[in-house]
Amino acid sequence: MSAFVLPPLPYPYAALAPHMSEDTLRTHHGKHHAAYIEKTNKLVKAEGLAPLSLEDTIADARKRGDKALFNNAAQAWNHAFFWQCMAPDGARQPGAPLSEALTQAFGSADRFKKAAIEEGVAHFGSGWVWLTADANGVLKLESRHDADTPIGNGATPLLTIDVWEHAYYLDHKNERPKFLESFFANLIDWRFVDAQFDAATGRSAPWKFPADHKDAA
Repeated sequence: MSAFVLPPLPYPYAALAPHMSEDTLRTHHGKHHAAYIEKTNKLVKAEGLAPLSLEDTIADARKRGDKALFNNAAQAWNHAFFWQCMAPDGARQPGAPLSEALTQAFGSADRFKKAAIEEGVAHFGSGWVWLTADANGVLKLESRHDADTPIGNGATPLLTIDVWEHAYYLDHKNERPKFLESFFANLIDWRFVDAQFDAATGRSAPWKFPADHKDAA
């Protein structure tokens, strides 16, 4: 049986400093994300499941009510997507099509940022803040708790922000608002978000978890 592999970050561990430290990325990616991959592989092997993509594994676990597999597989996917949403030299403004959609949904790109920060600050406990789009390009901002993910629910994720404490505690302690403000001011890669918006509206393919696998022991 094949096993999922922890995808490497799309940039060096120190590349997002000082806005996100090397220590945070090494801990978050190398320990937290790696643990979700490892647990997903153990559960898939223990249950004798057929090899599937990670997206299909999540959908199957959701359908069967397999909470342990869903939580770990979804967290493996969510984190891999989160890394793509940041870049050391990310574009600081969305492209024209997405800008227009943000204006229609929120009044402007800046008002979206404000709404997303407020959503993240107000989110109680652990989870994720998501920006998604339907096939008509209509945008939605939402919080999802713990490992929950919008994939497989008919919408295309464009952007996510991890609001679990391990995403920001080493850099910002308990000050989640500072983390969210820094994310939007310094880290977000609108080029990736633009590409996902193109995918949502049928102009390209959406990002998927890398299909590289290794043979499980």
